[in-house]
Amino acid sequence: MSGARHVGHPVGAALAGGVTGADELRALVEVALSALEAGVGARGGPLPAGGPGVVAAEVARVLGPGALGAGAAGAFAAARGAAGGGPGPLPVIGVGESAALRELSALLAWGTADPADPHCAGHLHCPPLAVAVAADLVAAALNPSLDSWDQAPAASALEVEVVAALAGLVGFTPGVAGGTITSGGTEANLMGLLLARDTAGPGVGRRRILCSQAAHFSVRRCAGLLGLGEDAVVTVPAGADHRMDPDALAAAGRRVLAGNDRIAAIVATAGTTDLGAIEALPAIASVARELHAWLHVDAAYGGGALFSDRLAPLLVGLDRAHSVGLDLHKLGWQPIAAGVFLVRDAALLGPLAQRAAYLNPDDDEQAGYLSLLGNSPRTTRRADVFKIAVTLRALGRSGLGELVDRCHDLARHAAELIRADPRLELVAEPVLTSVVFRYLPDRYDGRRPADRAEADRVNAALRRRLLHEGRAVVGRTELGEGPGAIRLKLTLLNPNTTGTDLAALLAAVVEAGRAESAPVG
Repeated sequence: MSGARHVGHPVGAALAGGVTGADELRALVEVALSALEAGVGARGGPLPAGGPGVVAAEVARVLGPGALGAGAAGAFAAARGAAGGGPGPLPVIGVGESAALRELSALLAWGTADPADPHCAGHLHCPPLAVAVAADLVAAALNPSLDSWDQAPAASALEVEVVAALAGLVGFTPGVAGGTITSGGTEANLMGLLLARDTAGPGVGRRRILCSQAAHFSVRRCAGLLGLGEDAVVTVPAGADHRMDPDALAAAGRRVLAGNDRIAAIVATAGTTDLGAIEALPAIASVARELHAWLHVDAAYGGGALFSDRLAPLLVGLDRAHSVGLDLHKLGWQPIAAGVFLVRDAALLGPLAQRAAYLNPDDDEQAGYLSLLGNSPRTTRRADVFKIAVTLRALGRSGLGELVDRCHDLARHAAELIRADPRLELVAEPVLTSVVFRYLPDRYDGRRPADRAEADRVNAALRRRLLHEGRAVVGRTELGEGPGAIRLKLTLLNPNTTGTDLAALLAAVVEAGRAESAPVG
């Protein structure tokens, strides 16, 4: 046959699955781990020093001419000219599996912001558990896709079990609730609002979404994506505790109805991004019931408190929601992505139902071949459930609860250190694992607008100084508007961080603040 010479095992195309997959992976994994170790050692801190320019230059240096990206344009043009055309900006000849993996793994490890470093505490970006990363390797090697049973037999069954277990943790009725694994809180919010929109159905007036002024920005974005318009979102003031006021919510809802519009959904937040505030879920659920509105709870951050006996009471009332979003790549220590979307009744997923002859024919489902296609807006969907299943089985609720409690203790300790330092100002007592504060320049007087503006400048600059020096990743946010709004934030998701680590991190903040406050020259 004319094509027979192409049949076989091409050089450089080793596959991860099948009977030889483990052998093919073994040597490459060792290469990757060695390069990971070398890159971390070369970095020597929570992130590379030098700022964006240094990182971009190192990426270009490692890739070199004729490798990837715009920097290789000249080499590619020459190659195309010599060959009479040819491919676009991709290498014509590769460097080989081991070399490529070694070079780029070391580069990524050097150039990452490493959440496992105690001084990397800027975001809801957790250091993943080693067992979860190992599980993710297995899922990646086998590459199941959960849009049909015949692509993911065991993974499909695992997702049903894991979703049921997490729904039970939320307080939904076993055997009635449903859900799916998502890419994160934004997708869960999109799904909750999509179901709310479609459940509301056609009618007179515009469909509105009510949420706190502290709700995640994705609520507004999702409203736009769903065709409701970003201006369909009605924000409700938060009280002094940074939580949505249920009375103000009820009043806002009545105004919407009085204007002949409809309420498609109310979004409550269980764990705001900055302060970790958990809204009064029982009271909000009562308002939603009174207004005949769908209640979606964004518990992407705070949902992890369900693992903790100490913090779980903060989420009383969560079971009264129609839908809930959780993120286990926050207080669940999973590699990204590991989100969860849950509904109290699987029938509520009805608007997502689709029938595709090549994925879930009706007679297959009647014969018992489970299809999860109608549980998610996605088609191709990797088995992110597997690492979650392994973690839940390895640690159980109590093991994860210990990690949550440890990080909560760290936040409380950080708050004590901040409160004891006259150069730092604590915004509020920690609810979960985040601590919001700021550095106070010398002779700061909050009554003077110029002093408030200077405090903003110094806090913004000290954060960038720490980033540029590779010393720390500290978060930044704003509370309120106008001069004096900028605050710093520690989001403590590394349970191995110590009190000494926290003291050193805050000392670095103070040192950087003094440097930025010093007169020029």
